[in-house]
Amino acid sequence: MSDTQRTAIVTGAAGGIGRALVEGLLAAGIRVAAVDRTADGLAQLSANARQQNNEAALLTIEADLSRDAASADIVAKTRGHFGKIDILVNNAGIGQATLRAENWQRPIRFWEITADDWRRFVAVHTTAPLLLAQAVLPEMRQAGWGRIVNVTTSLGTMIRSGSPSYGPSKAALEAFSAIMAKDLDGSGITVNVLVPGGVTNTAMVPPAAGFDRTQMIQPAVMAPPLLWLVSEAAGDVNGRRFLAVHWDPALPPAEAAEKAGAPVAWTGIATMPIEPPRN
Repeated sequence: MSDTQRTAIVTGAAGGIGRALVEGLLAAGIRVAAVDRTADGLAQLSANARQQNNEAALLTIEADLSRDAASADIVAKTRGHFGKIDILVNNAGIGQATLRAENWQRPIRFWEITADDWRRFVAVHTTAPLLLAQAVLPEMRQAGWGRIVNVTTSLGTMIRSGSPSYGPSKAALEAFSAIMAKDLDGSGITVNVLVPGGVTNTAMVPPAAGFDRTQMIQPAVMAPPLLWLVSEAAGDVNGRRFLAVHWDPALPPAEAAEKAGAPVAWTGIATMPIEPPRN
């Protein structure tokens, strides 16, 4: 393979959104280390890649992101297999249905969440992205090029009743994304947020939720904005969040990005704190 070919790590790769992201990257000629905790899901990814003659460009890694040690192991395996890492997509998520299958009918209240529940959601949604970003950063800095894309969630989900562990832990990743983007500004490494923009047709939303799945956002909408964000054309795009459902593939990518994008963490609509001058 060419040394100039980009390599991406995608977490939560076997789920509906993750699978769409992986298949989009592979179709664009980007090598992918696909990370998930489900062996069956990873096997299906490999089978799909084989059918598309992309098997050599895919590495599957079974890992539990709730373990701190997983991040270093993922990066070591990816680097050992492909030789480098250019792109990190923090997509992994745990749904509230893992705590109560009928959560849409009987929402989980915050007083029902145990400390272990809380720690597990934060570990996957917030701590793992931190540790993975720290692990890939040295070689991105050395190359003067890198792309970090964090999949958070819509504001409505962050503050939705019934989402006391999912919403806040994804909100923390959103805030962290803003800080990452500022810390890396001007380095050649960009940090942006990508979200579907609403309830999405994945296994995270069980059939018991009662939605018409044909009317839900489909995971495939995530691939076009991701491919633009990890391209050379988006080198000056940093600290932005994009709603994939508003991305219009019929438009030139820069115009589609303008339509679908906003500052990370809604700073455009927030009142920022007053800071006194420093001596």
